[in-house]
Amino acid sequence: MIKVYISRFDREVDEKPHLECYEIEKTPQMKVLDAINAINEKYDADISIRSSCRAGQCGSCGILFNGNGALACQKEIKDGAIIEPQNFPVIKDLIVDKSSIEKEVKELQLSLNPEQNNDKINENLTPENMKNTKKVRSCIECYSCLSTCPVVKFIKTKFGGPYIMRYLSKFESDPRDEFNRLDESLKEGLYKCTSCGKCKAVCPKNINTFGDAIERLREIACKENKGPLPEHLAFKENIQETGRSIKSKGPSFIEQVKNENNSKIALFTGCMVDNKLQHIGEALMDVLDANGIKIDIPEGQVCCGSPLIRTGQTDIVQELVDKNKEVFKNYDTVITICAGCGSTLKNNHPKYGSNLNVMDISEFLVDKLDTNKMKELNTSVTWHDPCHLGRGQGIKDAPRDILNQIKGIEFKEMQYPCQCCGAGGGIKAGHPEIASTLAKEKAKMIEETGAESVITICPFCQYNIQDGLNSINREDIKTMNIIELLQLAYQKD
Repeated sequence: MIKVYISRFDREVDEKPHLECYEIEKTPQMKVLDAINAINEKYDADISIRSSCRAGQCGSCGILFNGNGALACQKEIKDGAIIEPQNFPVIKDLIVDKSSIEKEVKELQLSLNPEQNNDKINENLTPENMKNTKKVRSCIECYSCLSTCPVVKFIKTKFGGPYIMRYLSKFESDPRDEFNRLDESLKEGLYKCTSCGKCKAVCPKNINTFGDAIERLREIACKENKGPLPEHLAFKENIQETGRSIKSKGPSFIEQVKNENNSKIALFTGCMVDNKLQHIGEALMDVLDANGIKIDIPEGQVCCGSPLIRTGQTDIVQELVDKNKEVFKNYDTVITICAGCGSTLKNNHPKYGSNLNVMDISEFLVDKLDTNKMKELNTSVTWHDPCHLGRGQGIKDAPRDILNQIKGIEFKEMQYPCQCCGAGGGIKAGHPEIASTLAKEKAKMIEETGAESVITICPFCQYNIQDGLNSINREDIKTMNIIELLQLAYQKD
């Protein structure tokens, strides 16, 4: 038997939606829709939900499953699952009123004009046009992306969200369309996306809205001198001047450590650790030394280009990729201690001709730690999944396995550990109000765990989450890189 929590609402008797718990027998591979049908049959519950094809093709059975968009006919039911309606006005139970988004689509005229002479315009269609539109045109209108987007959910701002941005990108690539879709995307909040990738993660058609729509539109905006935001220009200026996206106030970590061990393993430091958070690099050296691991930290490495790719400033990215490719060409493994760097090296650099063997520090260390040398820390922690680690690199178990290896650690999982904190996509610099709001939402979730610290592997998340905790007067809860926690475990009294 499993327990399933379903949101119920009947406007004739209820003031607001509420959860009701049902127990049912779970059959193999039972989907949410099957579970609701079983509940209705067993309890005569009369739970209302839209459904049609039952094959993941029509998009009508969109719901929220534990806070994330999903199709009821595709998502396998789990014990303790919370099934709620999408983030639209509720008509009854899981049926919602989608007229607001349908109205916006109509106002933006997101369809081709049938009165045009399309036979003639078809002559302008190119393989490149077709390639770009094909990436984003398989949408089934389920609105899972829109219901999951953290900016749409938590921020009261003008932002069309992934659904509208995907639509605008599709028509921007189509020469038969007669509107200026780039200008419309800017009005719809093109630079308000955090690059969290949740829209792709929940999309039943695996559409990469951020990479193939939003990043692409941002790149076009930069080429046409309509982007990026003024606050993003400093990234490029600093990189052109120093090779790093942020300037150093003193010696960089690489300059301080001057580490060469003739190892086949090298560290990609990233801009934040090299120029601002040198203590994290120092912590890594202590942890590696405690476990007898030798690495090189080669000079000459530069920014991975992530801040430029995320904001559309891609014209100098090839130069950065080539420099790093040369620096690391003789190493078997390149480890990273920043989720954003790791994701960029793994996912973006191959498009520019570089295929280094990159490992996040958690997947590198998870089976190499000598727990006999650890002391008990006697503290409680929770874990924040950086978007560029969990979704960007598919790494979720390794850091948790490491936390469970540390003596004296009480691990407390938060409700939604992979919910974006608002630090990415240029948001912290360009729209600090969005970053602040999302950080506060994350901070409240962390507070609810009762943990003394929140652990992560992203310098940007670390900064933004601490700002969020401070803003709700929980300065006593500290954010730490997992390497800093390991350093404490190996530190001699």
